[in-house]
Amino acid sequence: MHEILKTTFLGLFFGTFGTTLGGIIGVVIKKCSNKFLSFVLSFASGLMMAVICFDLIPEALSISVITNVVIGIVVGIITMIFCDVLVEKKFKVNKVIKEKNNTLLKTGIIISIGLAIHNFPEGLAIRLWI
Repeated sequence: MHEILKTTFLGLFFGTFGTTLGGIIGVVIKKCSNKFLSFVLSFASGLMMAVICFDLIPEALSISVITNVVIGIVVGIITMIFCDVLVEKKFKVNKVIKEKNNTLLKTGIIISIGLAIHNFPEGLAIRLWI
């Protein structure tokens, strides 16, 4: 029981540490350049691609067959394309994107939606694991 509690607190700390640090940086830096936003989004996407390629896909292949892994990847891609279309439609209705500089805002919103969607099955998986 002690190990489960220790693992839970470590996961909670490291899972929320990055989000908290990013939130603090976002509050402190009121106006940031597109160059900085592009760097942060590129860094985050590169980090996630590394995790996917070197950790998630090999682990998924060890648990299941390649067909299920490919189906999961395709469903994820289709879901994100659907989110992109919905956000694009909402931005055009609200006329928020008047210039090309706001495409980074749109990208950030799509990533946020993807993370929110990702947290639901992750929470279910963690609950089933315990």
